Amino acid sequence: MVTGPSLTHSGCERAARQAKAHGQNLRISLAANSATRKLRRMSSIINDLNDRFAIGGVARFEAGQGGLIRLSIATDQATAAVYPHGAHVTHFQSSGDEPLLWMSEKSHFKTGQPIRGGVPVIFPWFGPRQDDPDAPAHGLVRTAEWSVTEVDRLDDGTVRVSLGISLDSFNIVYRVSVGRRLGLEMIVDNLSDTSASFEQALHTYLTVGDVRQIRVVGLEGATYIDKVDGMARKQQSAAPIRFAGETDSVYLDTEAIVRVEDPVLARTIVVQKSGSLSTVVWNPWTAKASRMADFGDDEWPGMVCIETANVADNSIDLAPGDSATMTATLEIES
Repeated sequence: MVTGPSLTHSGCERAARQAKAHGQNLRISLAANSATRKLRRMSSIINDLNDRFAIGGVARFEAGQGGLIRLSIATDQATAAVYPHGAHVTHFQSSGDEPLLWMSEKSHFKTGQPIRGGVPVIFPWFGPRQDDPDAPAHGLVRTAEWSVTEVDRLDDGTVRVSLGISLDSFNIVYRVSVGRRLGLEMIVDNLSDTSASFEQALHTYLTVGDVRQIRVVGLEGATYIDKVDGMARKQQSAAPIRFAGETDSVYLDTEAIVRVEDPVLARTIVVQKSGSLSTVVWNPWTAKASRMADFGDDEWPGMVCIETANVADNSIDLAPGDSATMTATLEIES
């Protein structure tokens, strides 16, 4: 019969469509169930953290961007946000001031990926790993999940958050203090029976009105590695640093206080430090910014990095059982 094969073919097509639709529905259902389980797990973790550490009306854990857990802090002195993902401070704003820290609107907020902006914690190497070019840039801890160990309110109203992580022979405690100023403290212990070396940095992104108009004061006369100019070693002139193109400079053997003078925002950001002999100054400018997926093409004028660090010549060689502490304090002078 002429109609037989046609009906059979039509039936096969209909069955195939039904099977395909069933498969799609099954995948959607499985994805929905997975998302529901993930939300329940996150809700359980957030509830547990709040039970242990929340300070009523001041500090509370919540779901942050990208579904990552965030600690939000609000006092009469300042507001701040800290993600256990990377022990990352993404926001600090003292009362009456504009935000201190800069964040890219293109930043990823995903497990296993770094956050762009705020204060990334760099350890145990800075930039590319010298003996392993395939290793992730800037080490391992900025994309790791840290444990929250303490959230306290001090007598002066400052909120102090402590986070910790272990990596190989190292144990790291990181403390974030939120008051009229932002305090950062990184304590590294060598738990092994042999010496261990590392580099570290607090890769602080600062908000500025226009990087082309700011002055960075305090590094005059210091020796630096110019990473834009083939790692050439140079000496900073007696004049403050001004920006006219991509800048990636590692200043060595300096404990100097750095001041970022900003005529557009009519303020000065002061960066003080201890236990640090390197200061890194960075702005990607136009071309490099356009090559970074997590950095907006037109965002570079609004930021500058002044990084408290121990890198390159100033890397740390830590004896067995020893500890090294590095601190940075950032505040705004109007």
